[in-house]
Parts: sequence; structure tokens; C-alpha cells
Amino acid sequence: MAPRVLVSDELSETAVQIFRDHGVEVDFQPKLGKDKEKLAEIIGNYDGLAIRSATKVTEKLIAAATNLKVVGRAGIGVDNVDIPAASRRGIIVMNTPFGNSITTAEHAIALMFAVARQLPAADGSTQAGKWEKSKFMGVEITGKVLGVIGAGNIGSIVCARAIGLKMHVIAYDPFLSKERAEEMGVAKVELDELLAQADFISLHVPLTDKTRSILNAEAIAKAKPGVRIINCARGGLVDEKALAEAIKSGHVAGAGFDVFEVEPATDSPLFGLPNVVCTPHLGASTTEAQENVALQVAEQMSEYLVKGAVTNAINMPSITAEEAPMLKPFIRLADVLGAFVGQVTESAIKEIEILYDGSTAAMNTKALTSAALAGLIRPQVADVNMVSAPVMIKEKGVILSEVKRDKTGVFDGYIKLTVKTANQTRSVAGTVFSDGKPRFIQIKGINLDADVGAHMVYLTNTDVPGMIGFIGSTLGDAGVNIANFQLGREKQGGDAIALLYVDGPVSETVLDRLRANEAIRQAKPLVFNID
Repeated sequence: MAPRVLVSDELSETAVQIFRDHGVEVDFQPKLGKDKEKLAEIIGNYDGLAIRSATKVTEKLIAAATNLKVVGRAGIGVDNVDIPAASRRGIIVMNTPFGNSITTAEHAIALMFAVARQLPAADGSTQAGKWEKSKFMGVEITGKVLGVIGAGNIGSIVCARAIGLKMHVIAYDPFLSKERAEEMGVAKVELDELLAQADFISLHVPLTDKTRSILNAEAIAKAKPGVRIINCARGGLVDEKALAEAIKSGHVAGAGFDVFEVEPATDSPLFGLPNVVCTPHLGASTTEAQENVALQVAEQMSEYLVKGAVTNAINMPSITAEEAPMLKPFIRLADVLGAFVGQVTESAIKEIEILYDGSTAAMNTKALTSAALAGLIRPQVADVNMVSAPVMIKEKGVILSEVKRDKTGVFDGYIKLTVKTANQTRSVAGTVFSDGKPRFIQIKGINLDADVGAHMVYLTNTDVPGMIGFIGSTLGDAGVNIANFQLGREKQGGDAIALLYVDGPVSETVLDRLRANEAIRQAKPLVFNID
């Protein structure tokens, strides 16, 4: 029986034909995504669901999708898909991470021009029969400093376009190497430097815990007087209330926003302010972009349903069906190792080395490396996947190397991830035991044997007496239960580490109590995605 796909949002006839050309039966109901009840009623009849943003793939819908194998999102954002729920049901979630890049970058440039020359207000005034030529005095783009926050795929396109406009471009991105910045023709700076120098600021980062309100009241106060701010990335990156106050005071000269903290945005502190240009999330709204992502998602879903090939999956590595049973636990291990280093490394990464020892050297190391890179980047880029992660690393000019060797130790096979920054080197190794669960076996060259839990605390300290008691009592007094406690040290009186598997998140207040001990140099909370 041919696989069946339901298209519940608008896709072009060309995209629908791609399914048919692959032998996939298509039910094209582009208005169904807005009818939650009807969609839930029939979703159990389909192997695949192709969507844009209107369809909400909730946990309730997934529960009714008894035969669903893949959800394909035509576009990069998957906020409308409950990915954990889909993962638990074994449903693959695919997106098209690069189909909207050029059109979103162009929209950012368009908003920058609109704000620089007050075009919407001037248009409204002129069409109203006024001729207020002196009222709409603008500024030139040429020669101005553009500060780009986030120099990934879209941000790098904005940089290139701005350089073509003869702007001076500076960029803040923790993952951007100096070499890659030079190749792009931009100056790599810290955020405070960017704020102090930029005449225009354009944001191109995802919304994560680290980037939420990256331009808050404090940051905006540090910005150069007269700055103009553009946001075509994600709502919530800029504190809209703080920005509104800065515009009213004259500190910020204007803003162009395509995304908002609450969408649909029927109200915002920015609405009605002078020289603020607002658009309704149009970054991906071009004919070319909409067609490109539609064609891509149809091709990807067809390849999976017919051949088992996985491409651009959010929650699944790009591997064959034959490899999946063997690789799955090691992919989880690689992701955990990457996530560990990604959460404890805050400066720009220059080099990455992944060592495959013993049995792991004979596996599909491309998939394992992609999993490690995805885990490494995810603390900064929440929607990274195993396909886009290697591309992001390459774009940032990071040197990546794989080393494979025969078995050298007591383990049949293990993976070791080493990351180098300008001033430090971090390494972590792990393996998979017979129970299929990942385990840490070495951190910073110090051997240990630690379970991996959803919530962990990593400490580094000088090896002195009493540390075990201090750590245990501090957490105990705060009501934090320790499920597993692993220690390791370089030598007596030297570097020591502790890795704690705890039952839930540990507050900053408790971590500060740990850090108050003179022997402890770092107390870092860790979060892992564990099945």
C-alpha cells in the first residue's frame, strides 16, 4: 500500500506533484489546519503530515495520529510542533532550515532602508495630500556601522549585503571565529563593543534562554545615541517596552520590527511611535521562498516514506534504516558529550576534534559527528539539527577533525570530544554500556564513571579535604536530592571534578553557595535531553 500524506496548509501544486511522482498518495486539504477537531478526527489515516505555520501539531493531535511517521514543516520554525511528544511517539519532525535565508535577510535590509529614510511615514503623508519634504530628513546607509548580532546563515547574508552597500560591518557571535570573520569581511566584537559603535543593529539569533531580551533596558542604554534597531529574527530578543522608552527619549532614532513578543501582534509598545516600521512577520513571505521550502519538504518527506532516508530532521539523525538500531544509543551519547561541552564553554570555539576509539570507529561517524555538533551548538541555537549543525560549524570557520583508531583501553569503544578556544581546551569522553545508556568516563583527562541524567551539576575545584561533605550538605540543606555522585581528581591536591546527577533543576542561589567555597572554581548546572 502506498504511503499517504495529508497536506493541511497551503503548498503549491508543484510540491504536491513531487509526492505523487514518488508514489505517495496525497490528500490536499490546505484549509484543514485551522480546524483542530476535524484534523484530529482524520489524522490517524495518514503516514505523513505536511504543514506550514497554521497547523498546530499538539500533543493531543499526536495522540490521535496512530499511523503518523513524519511531520514535514515547510520553513525553519517548528514552534507549532510539540517535538518532545512527537519524539516519544517515534514521529520524525523535519524542517527546511535554509529555504528562507535570503528572503529574510533581504527583509532586514529593506527595513533598514525604510527606517533610515522614514519611508512609510513619508508615503502616508504624501498620499494624504501633504508635501512635508522637510519633515522627513533621513540618514545615509553608506559609511555607517552595522552591528549584526548573530552571524550564522541569515546573519552572514545580511553582512554580505551591507558590505555591498559600503557599510562597515561588525558582528557579535560567540561561535564566530576570527578567521571566519576576516573571510566575511567583518570585525568580530563583543556585545558591549557592538552597542557602543553601531549606527544600525540587526538581530539574527534564535530565541533561547541566553538570547531572550539580549537587548534589554541596560543593553539599549549602552547603545550609541541615535542607533536604529532592526529585528527580523524572533520576538522576545528585544525588550519592546524598554525600546519604546528609548525611542521616546530620543536615545534610539528608530526601529524596524517584523517579529514581536506576542504574535499575532495586535498591540505593542512600539505601535504608533515615530519612525518605527512594523510588518506582520513577513521575513519568509516571498513567492520564491514559499515555493522553495514547499518543494524541499515534499522531497524530504517522500524520500523518507519511500526509501527510509532522513534529511533535515529535528529529532532524528540522518541515517539509514539498517543503521538505526546500532547507532541510536551512540548518537544519544554523542549528543550528550556535545551538550556537556556546549554548556560549559562560553568563548568562541576555534577547533573541534572528535576521537572514535575501538568499535565506534567502524560506525557511521558522520551521523555521530553531526549529533555531537548539534549537542554542542544547541545551548546557543535551540533549533539546530544534525544536518544544519555541520553547516553552521563550517560557516563559522571552526576547524573540525575526526580521528579513528583501534581499541586502546578497557572499553570496546568510546567517543572523546575535545574543543579548543583561544584560551582553553575542554575534553569529555563517554561510552555506552550494555543497558544502552550513555555514560561519562572522562572529563578534562580525569577518569570517572557517571550516569547521565536530565539535570546535573558539574563542579571543578582544588582537591582539598571536606569537599564531599560540603557539596552534599549544601545541596541537602536546599532540598536537592542527589541521585548519583561521581568524583575524580588529577592528583592529590591538584585539579578535581565532581559530577552530580540530581532530581531536578538547581537554583542559582544554591549554586552561588557552592561557588562561595574558596576551593570551588566552577559550579555549572547542566541539562540533557534523556529519553
